[in-house]
Amino acid sequence: MEAKILIIEDNQDVRENLEELLQLSGYTVLVAPNGKVGTALALKHVPDLILCDVMMPELDGFGVLRILSNHPSTMDIPFIFLTAKTEKEDFRKGMGLGADDYITKPYDDIQLLDTLEIRLKKSARIKKSFDKSGYGLQRFIDETKAQKEFEKLIENREIRKYSKKDIIYDAGQYPKWLYYVVNGSVKTYLINEFGKEYTTNIYAPGEIFGYLPLLMDATYHDNAATIDDCELKLIPIEDFTLLLFNNREFAATYIKNLATRTTEIEAQMIDIAYSSVRKRVANALLKFSKSKNCTSMSILRDDIANLAGAAKETTIRTLSDFKSEGLINIDDNNKIELLRIDKLHQMPQ
Repeated sequence: MEAKILIIEDNQDVRENLEELLQLSGYTVLVAPNGKVGTALALKHVPDLILCDVMMPELDGFGVLRILSNHPSTMDIPFIFLTAKTEKEDFRKGMGLGADDYITKPYDDIQLLDTLEIRLKKSARIKKSFDKSGYGLQRFIDETKAQKEFEKLIENREIRKYSKKDIIYDAGQYPKWLYYVVNGSVKTYLINEFGKEYTTNIYAPGEIFGYLPLLMDATYHDNAATIDDCELKLIPIEDFTLLLFNNREFAATYIKNLATRTTEIEAQMIDIAYSSVRKRVANALLKFSKSKNCTSMSILRDDIANLAGAAKETTIRTLSDFKSEGLINIDDNNKIELLRIDKLHQMPQ
């Protein structure tokens, strides 16, 4: 059965363009010109996902989210905000209220569709556990409880600002905080005996990092630094471990995150071992694009090389090849714009 998506957007051109794009992509689409109409449609039709503008007459996006979050039938619907790039405060407020993601306007069609697909698949996995058995019902309840406990955990925490390329922690240090990305992006990386850096992961807004050594009372095995200007919420270890050891649902979710992270690292190692340089550089560009939620980015060539597991010179040659093939554009300021995201995804091994 095809997914049903509700678009709440007061700008008629944006609303109609989104409606056409989603219909062509096989979705059933409901549209609303303001928050009041959108809320009524959501309660009546219970869509699978909601795309909602922030600034609207009648009722803004925050009001829509608050109302739907308090209704049992709509509280678990994936909710994605549409925001202008300048609305950083709106983004922070929306994520704080429980939004699942945000997409900046003007948006890239492919990236928007990828985001919707990811959110719908995640929602479907949770709903799948909601079967007629008591076990399925309990799993669904536990997932919801864990998310709510985590939202409480990050409320009213110290927000620390970091500049581009700032070190957050070094390998060998004992952890004091669990880190939550409010905005910007962060990389974790390893350094070998020859001083070569290898990026292990990139964290985007809404993600946490620095949690791996907490259970073992061990030091960090990796390093963390900002890719661009960042704001991070700092959660004291004591509060995190207290919740972990006293809340069964949260502990189960934490263990699942560890397992997922291990799987991602294994996949990354396989990619480096067996994929071509072109494939690895393409994957690195796509990962940066996802973390920044945009297709036009200022990225250090070293950062691309370190994530792709390739030499800087090789990475630069590959980027030049991508430019000549029309896959990307590189302007005079070395800013990279992804032109053919579909081709980058389909890059041969």
